[in-house]
Amino acid sequence: MMGKELGLEKLLVLFLVLISVRYSEELQSSQVKTLKRIQHLLNYPTALNSWSNETDFCKMEPSLSVTVVCYDENITQLHIIGRKGTSPLPRKFSIRSFLNALAKLPSLKVLRLVSLGLWGPLPGNVSRLAALEILDLSSNYFHSSIPQTVSSLTHLQTLVLDGNRLAGRIPDGVGSLSALAVLSVKSNMLNGSLPDTLRDLKNLRVLSLSRNNFSGDVPDLSSLQNLQVLELEDNSFGPKFPQIGSKIESIALSNNKFSASIPEKVQSYYQLEHFDISSNNFVGPFPPSLLSLSSITYLNVAGNKLTGMLFEDNPCNTALDFVDLSTNLLTGTLPSCLLSSSRNRIVHFSNNCLATEDGSQHPLSFCRNEALAVGVLPHHQRHKPASKVVLALIICGSITGGVILVCLTILIVKSFLAKKAAKNTTTRSISDDASSLYTNKLFTDARYIAQAMKLGALNLPSYRTFSLDELEEATNNFDTTNFMGEIPNGQMYRGQLRDGSYVTIRCLIMKRSNSHQNFMHHIELISKLRHQHLVSALGHCFQFYLDDSSVSRIFLVFEYVPNGTLRRWISDKHARRKLTWIQRIESATGVAKGLHFLHNGIVPGIFSNNLKITNILLDQNLVAKINSYNSPILSENFGKEYRQTFPVGYNQREKYEEKLDVYDFGVILLEIITGRQINTRNDILILQNQLQASITGKGANVVDVAIRSSCSGESLRTMVEMCCRCLHEDLVNRPSMEDVLWNLQFAAQVQDDYHSTDGSPISPLQPSSQLIIR
Repeated sequence: MMGKELGLEKLLVLFLVLISVRYSEELQSSQVKTLKRIQHLLNYPTALNSWSNETDFCKMEPSLSVTVVCYDENITQLHIIGRKGTSPLPRKFSIRSFLNALAKLPSLKVLRLVSLGLWGPLPGNVSRLAALEILDLSSNYFHSSIPQTVSSLTHLQTLVLDGNRLAGRIPDGVGSLSALAVLSVKSNMLNGSLPDTLRDLKNLRVLSLSRNNFSGDVPDLSSLQNLQVLELEDNSFGPKFPQIGSKIESIALSNNKFSASIPEKVQSYYQLEHFDISSNNFVGPFPPSLLSLSSITYLNVAGNKLTGMLFEDNPCNTALDFVDLSTNLLTGTLPSCLLSSSRNRIVHFSNNCLATEDGSQHPLSFCRNEALAVGVLPHHQRHKPASKVVLALIICGSITGGVILVCLTILIVKSFLAKKAAKNTTTRSISDDASSLYTNKLFTDARYIAQAMKLGALNLPSYRTFSLDELEEATNNFDTTNFMGEIPNGQMYRGQLRDGSYVTIRCLIMKRSNSHQNFMHHIELISKLRHQHLVSALGHCFQFYLDDSSVSRIFLVFEYVPNGTLRRWISDKHARRKLTWIQRIESATGVAKGLHFLHNGIVPGIFSNNLKITNILLDQNLVAKINSYNSPILSENFGKEYRQTFPVGYNQREKYEEKLDVYDFGVILLEIITGRQINTRNDILILQNQLQASITGKGANVVDVAIRSSCSGESLRTMVEMCCRCLHEDLVNRPSMEDVLWNLQFAAQVQDDYHSTDGSPISPLQPSSQLIIR
């Protein structure tokens, strides 16, 4: 009976396998028929000559013209790229039939049909391609308008329709494509004003509308915090300058009808690399600070009516490659930084009223007259005699202002008294699990980072976005001679920037489906952490996958710290020189100050920093700097074998997170004192027990022989006691960072006093009166 049951089970399994295989074969056969149908509808282009009924499309080698990608035997990507300038397909071609055929590939996520001669109005049945994430139909012959049904492609991340003959307006429904990161419709015949719904595209990174017939003011795009590229050239936009978020990297507005002034906010675009407003009617002053924006490489303001005086000492960004100031109303002297650069910089400045001797400038009177003609008048020329009405308004305004001033004075006094009364209360507020809950708003809010910026002010360049070209130049195309080592998910390189400074570049390889906004709040955090005992970040660069908008690599640029790790100077057997006792105390104090800054310099503090002696670097002055802190894109996840977990029952986890860093700091102190490398939890326990035994005189002296004869007994005793307290098993009994800092400073002070009084080396003393270190 049992045998029969087992036989039936085997037959059932075999039946299911056969059904599965049959279904898979039918599915593959259906997809083959669909692709053959597409080949027929495209009039058998040369690129598809190799397709036949026997072709295994999922194993076909990709090429520049054809790529088919499968997942679980389902076609998910189809790329067919024809020759540029391909003639339209025959009159019998039907775009509606073509899209119906494509709809039989239900798993299709990426569709690129470029330069294939496709023509006709883009039909509404494009909505049948419901799974699409990327749609590129550029360089074809589509006409009429963009169908409203495109708004039903809710998974769409990239929409590229460049180089067609599309007309009409961009449909309002585009604003419902919440995942859209790239919208590009360049070189068409689209017209009218832009829909206000564009402001709803919160994930939009690229908006490219160049070479169309758009007109009117650009909608307020300041809410699009991820927007990096705005291309509006060759339209009729204007007159107001577009409102854009501060993270913009490229602005191209040339050949439009803008006639306003350049807003002051542009001077705060620290990531702006490309700025082109040429061939418009911009008026008002030209801000010289645009020349020195932290990321600017291309600046073109030619063909406007910008006024203002330039000076010889106006600074420039050293990375600035192209500057065109020509055909404006500028006066003064061309900045020397534009003339005396060793770089192959291109600079145009003709047809202004600058003080040059090359004959390319107008007389000064020309610019004054032109400025008057467009209403840009000096302040003293705008003054007119006040009428009685104006005088009455001034009097009323003065009275109102006086009342407001009195009220403000009262409010300020009350605020001062309230702050004075609150001095004894805690000012630091930490949310649950704060180290993992940083938000973009938090790190852009000056109230939260004011203390961090105050404590962390250093002589370092401002944080900026780097271009990939710049990093490749700095590392000689990431040559192996600049390779510094492997790190989790990537590599680390040394580079030299154009200004001669050295940097460390961490290249992190990302998984697909991670858009750059997923990382921006972590970038915001590390960009603002500046402290003398932290390795500070100088900038970043994102690289994206070619076929979608997700991040493929992140390059993080840090200051270069030349003297290696603290371990190299403490416990490396091959080290030619080791740190003295006072230098070790200073290094430990530097690490403690860096930790204290991470805990208290910003709110909420940064805890659980996975601190290790190999993550402490020494600069040219042997100043200790922490090289990693608790941010997912910086975490190396090493050393977990000896990290403590929280006792069961603690609800306020953040209260004890500081004590995890204190424990790791104790491990570093242990290596500083003993001069022996610690790599495992067992190493810690053994050395800790030996050190405690030596304290009581019951064990061998484990203090590093390199410093044993040069440190005072009280200084060493203070350090040993602090080390043992930091390594206490009970988190509650570990000291605070304030307590650690106080004891380290005391150890340094008594060591200084020891040297100043010519104290003798450590000698055994009676246990009843002194700590004995044998």
